[in-house]
Amino acid sequence: MSAPTTHRSAEEIGRTELGPRPFPELGEQRAAADLASVDTVLTNGLRVIAVRRSSVPLVEVRLRIPFADPAASTVGSTHAARAEVLANTVLTGTAGRSRVDVDTELALVGGELDATVDPERLALSGNALVSGLDTVLDVLRDALTGATYPAEEVDRERARLVERIRLARSQPNVIAREALQRHLYGDHPFAKEMPEAEEVAAVTRDDVLALHASAVLPRGSVLVVVGDVEPDAAVRAVENALGGWGGEGAARTLSPLPVVQGGNVLLVHRPGAVQSQIRLAGRGLVRTDPRYPALQIANLVFGGFFSSRLVENIREDKGYTYSARSHPEFTPGGAALLVDADTASEVTAAALLETRYELGRLGLVPPSESEVDTARRYAIGSLLTATSSQGGLASFLVNLAGLGLGIEWFTGHPDRLAGVTVDEVAAAALEFFAPSAFTGVLVGDADLLAPQLRSLGGVTLP
Repeated sequence: MSAPTTHRSAEEIGRTELGPRPFPELGEQRAAADLASVDTVLTNGLRVIAVRRSSVPLVEVRLRIPFADPAASTVGSTHAARAEVLANTVLTGTAGRSRVDVDTELALVGGELDATVDPERLALSGNALVSGLDTVLDVLRDALTGATYPAEEVDRERARLVERIRLARSQPNVIAREALQRHLYGDHPFAKEMPEAEEVAAVTRDDVLALHASAVLPRGSVLVVVGDVEPDAAVRAVENALGGWGGEGAARTLSPLPVVQGGNVLLVHRPGAVQSQIRLAGRGLVRTDPRYPALQIANLVFGGFFSSRLVENIREDKGYTYSARSHPEFTPGGAALLVDADTASEVTAAALLETRYELGRLGLVPPSESEVDTARRYAIGSLLTATSSQGGLASFLVNLAGLGLGIEWFTGHPDRLAGVTVDEVAAAALEFFAPSAFTGVLVGDADLLAPQLRSLGGVTLP
């Protein structure tokens, strides 16, 4: 009979007779600066970015079509509803392919295609074995130039959308997000991320066909191909498949958003809520601003990762929230800094107070050299990790392209982060993280929250 196994604790495992085991040195973080790529524009106006990454024999495809509301200033515009139905049905049939045909052809090359939409763009994303690139591009061509939107598919997907929207509108995070967007941007179409269920229910097949004809356009759009394929060959494949895609005019981009201005937090009443959603917003910087790398590191120190000051304060030390974070959001023509936290109702005012305290402290007690170095390593490491796969790199590049940037920004950013000084981070913290520079919304039960929030100040009560 064998002796019973003795289990050692993590502390015991981490120690030797000479003391704690030393941590291994972190490896050198290197950007993939040697990526072979082509960035060109086809005759029809479609920008194509092709990048060779041969880690696995796959290819990723990302198409971004600017999809702004042409009637943004028109009261009662139903563009968002029609766009949602279009995105959910654009791949359900063409003159030569049924929905089953589309799915079968893609499956035979280990591939898939999907479509999503938001106020800024219509996105079609797919992947396949390298040998299936031509098939994916041909299915994409067929959908872009000949989607028929079968009536039964439109009816089915429209009904599903109505139910999903009604369910989503009952979720606290959705309520908070919509309230924040309205508070920051008013009736700008960027603020309408989700149409009303009733608007979707009224969309017809003819509405979707008309929207496709007027808005699914190559000029101003961008297609990214990343995979185990030579960039020149990928561009030729795209040109062969999509060179005939045309249409009048260019894809529509959203007008710039107003710059976020600091001010009171708006309390949004949600009767009976036992939790509250704190959503703050301040002015950010676009990625091309020379101060952006310093701001990115300052944001990480404040609340951008688990070892940040905000998380240490209101999660680890005080237990006010399970999740708190700050992050940039890049908007048409600009950027914002967002701060999110969900708390129990009884500690909502205290959590808001501590969040404001940490905002002020970041400027008055600037990040130390150790904090900056830790955040810098995280920023570089997370960028390289997020783009280490073909799919991650394709998605990152198509988002950069939407901001007018290319692969050079990606390959150069680790060096920009490495060059940021502690003084530059301190300057960004002082300029952008003042509590007075932030506004936002707080969603919760006003009957419970109002007395403490009134005493705290800086909150507009319903």
